Amino acid sequence: MTTQPALIEPASWRDLNPLRHLEQVCFPLDSWPLLDLIGVLTFPGVIRLKAVTDNIMVGFIAGDIRDGKRLGWITTLCVLPEYQGRGIGGALLEACEKQIDAPTIRLNVRISNRAAIRLYRRYGYEQVSIWPGYYHDGEDAFILEKKIYRKGYNTDI
Repeated sequence: MTTQPALIEPASWRDLNPLRHLEQVCFPLDSWPLLDLIGVLTFPGVIRLKAVTDNIMVGFIAGDIRDGKRLGWITTLCVLPEYQGRGIGGALLEACEKQIDAPTIRLNVRISNRAAIRLYRRYGYEQVSIWPGYYHDGEDAFILEKKIYRKGYNTDI
């Protein structure tokens, strides 16, 4: 395995099997069902990016825009464990944020996922709420939010 930087590029339906593997490894308790994976890779309006290293899909992020283009959501972000700590998650997050044309971006994360919470805080996300019992095993989710300051945005939702 080399340590070359990951290439961030659009994902497509051709990435279904690698994405399925990523979800199962990264989210063993909450991996998306097959139909959700097909949807995230094919629905219009979804931003879907993959990180590729050594010709392997090692990370994935998806996001979309809601509430009349006022609110973006990062719906998933995962990086294979053996590739974590190399800046791939941050690179995926930055690339997705640039494509979400909304003044506010939100995401949810397990309250026990300290590494992910540190990443999101480093990129300017702050906790705005908790979803009690959100995950299949009953664990709560933090709702994190980031205001995007671009010309022409009024960030009040």
